[in-house]
Amino acid sequence: MSKVWFITGSSRGLGREFVEAALSRGDKVAATARSTASLEDLVVKYGDSVLPLAMDVTDKVAVFESVNRAKDHFGQLDVIVNNAGYAQVGAVEELTEQQLRDQMETNFFGAFWVVQAALPHLREQGSGHIFQLSSIAGVIAMPLGSAYHASKWALEGFNEALAGEVAPFGIKVTIIEPGGYATRGGKNPDPLNNGFLAEPNPAYDPLRERLAAAVGKQPAGDPAAAAQVLLELADSANPPVRILFGQGFQALLEKVYADRLQNWTDTQEISRRAQGEPATDAG
Repeated sequence: MSKVWFITGSSRGLGREFVEAALSRGDKVAATARSTASLEDLVVKYGDSVLPLAMDVTDKVAVFESVNRAKDHFGQLDVIVNNAGYAQVGAVEELTEQQLRDQMETNFFGAFWVVQAALPHLREQGSGHIFQLSSIAGVIAMPLGSAYHASKWALEGFNEALAGEVAPFGIKVTIIEPGGYATRGGKNPDPLNNGFLAEPNPAYDPLRERLAAAVGKQPAGDPAAAAQVLLELADSANPPVRILFGQGFQALLEKVYADRLQNWTDTQEISRRAQGEPATDAG
């Protein structure tokens, strides 16, 4: 049976690939973007199967109106894809309060509003699948990415809790953690040159240079391949709560988590004392 999708950030990149993949197999899609001009060719090609919606995810009222309109238009909602977002880059000392707030408004609160708007419909149906586009940046952290990491780590916790809340209603949740994808002119997107940069403090220039060199070495994934895997997950009866899209960061992730476990093991004694427990006998 065909599915009805609600996909944010549909104008380009992974979001656009997700929309086209779903439509090409006969599904129906409510595709949102700040401007629907970028979606006009899809309407020409797929007709009534696509519902273009002009929506800014930071506008709570607009989000609820768009979700409800999609439900009324298609009669159901099966798959929600929270894809809209961007990466604010800058050292903590460089960031303005507004830049941090804007990052959280788009990446976190935007996704939150979409989920809140969709849940009553999914509960009533007794089914549905929510996909959250997180990032490798949602499970590890690197310098100059504090704002972006804060938004993605918040999404990870929010969606993990959500998965436990909605499972009894037949609703699935999957957090997707992509590495780099060739979404701009066939190149791996460079977070240090993405238009969302804090005013640089020269003290951090050496760090920027090192990170720029490291980013350039990461492989660029194929967005079309990611879209096909998304379809597979949407059709799965038992999808994972988390999945990496790409293996480029696997070794680093394993080291990060091994280091965290080792840190907790090494600090057990002081951890006990922090809770008022007696120290163990070292002898």
